[in-house]
Amino acid sequence: MADSSRTPSSAPSSAPEGAGKLMLSHSLLDRDGLRRSDPRLVPDLLADPSTKVLHLRGERMPVDAAEGAVRLRFRAPEPDDAARKATYLGRQDGASYLAVFDQPEDQPADRGSTDPADLQRQRDLNHRSLRSLAAVLPVDDLGIATASVAMANWIAGQHFCPRCGQPVELGQAGWVMVCASGHQQFPRTDAAVIMSVTDPDDRLLLAQGTRFAVPTGLSVLAGFLEPGESMEAAVAREVMEEVGLGIEQVEYVGNQPWPMPASLMIGYTARTADTELRLDPEEIRHARWFTREQLSTDLETGTVTVPPRLSIARHLIERWFGAELPSQPGDQW
Repeated sequence: MADSSRTPSSAPSSAPEGAGKLMLSHSLLDRDGLRRSDPRLVPDLLADPSTKVLHLRGERMPVDAAEGAVRLRFRAPEPDDAARKATYLGRQDGASYLAVFDQPEDQPADRGSTDPADLQRQRDLNHRSLRSLAAVLPVDDLGIATASVAMANWIAGQHFCPRCGQPVELGQAGWVMVCASGHQQFPRTDAAVIMSVTDPDDRLLLAQGTRFAVPTGLSVLAGFLEPGESMEAAVAREVMEEVGLGIEQVEYVGNQPWPMPASLMIGYTARTADTELRLDPEEIRHARWFTREQLSTDLETGTVTVPPRLSIARHLIERWFGAELPSQPGDQW
C-alpha cells in the first residue's frame, strides 16, 4: 500500500517546500566579467599561489569526501597549468577561481548516476560527474561546478573556426575562441523546453524516450527550441509531435542550466483537453497518464523511476505531485 502522506488529493498551487529545487540554478559565484579583457589575467592568476584551481578531466571534477561531506577539491596553480587550456571562472568569498582542463580519460561516457559500475569508478578515481555530485555539493561549490562543466564541454568540442576552418585559440580569459583571421566564437547555450502535461482529470503524462537507458525510467516531455520560435510555441509543437496532443494552456515555471553538454532547460506546465496518445515511435517508446496514487504506488514498488533531484523534470513532477517523491537512483551517493 502506498504511503498516503505522499498522495495529495489535489494539485498544489506552487512547488512544495523542499520538493524538486532547481539545484543547478544555485550559484554564489561572481563571474567578474569585466576583468576578462585583461590579457594578463590568466597568466597572473597562474603565478599567484592563492588562486584556487579546479582541474577537470573531461567534464569530471576532483572531489574530497570526508565525514559524509562531499566538496570540490581545489589546488594552487602548478607549472604544467601554463600548457593547459584554462577559464577564469570569477570570484567567490574573496578568492579567484580558475578551471583548467585535460582531455577525458579512457572511460565510459557519462550516463548519469544510475550505472553502479560507473559510480564505483568515479569513487575510485575521486573524479566525479556533475550529475552525480549536484545533489550532495554545497551551494558554494555548485555554481563553480556548473560553470566549469559547461566550459569544459565547449572547449573540448571547439577546435576550428566555423567560418574559415582555421584553428582557434582561447582569448578573453577562456571565454572566447579566436582564429588567425580574428573571427570570434563564444560559448553556445541551446534553449530547450521541458513541460509537465496534465489532462482534465489532473493526471500527469509521463513518457519514456527511445534513448532512455533505464528500463523503468519515465519523465516529462522535452525538446529544443527551433529558430524563430517562441518558447510557448515550442511547448505546443513538441507535445503534438511526440504524443499527438493539442495544448490549451501553457505556464512558465522556471529554468536552470544543463551543461551536459550545453543547454538551458526552461520549464513549463501545459494542459490539454485530449487524452488519446498518438506516439511518435522514433522519439517515444511508451507513455501513460498517472494519478498521484498510481505514481506513488509504482514508485514504491520500483516499476517506475523518475529523474534525479538535480533535474528540472523532477521539479515539475513534484510540483504536480505536491510533495517530495521517494528517493530515486542518482538522488544521493
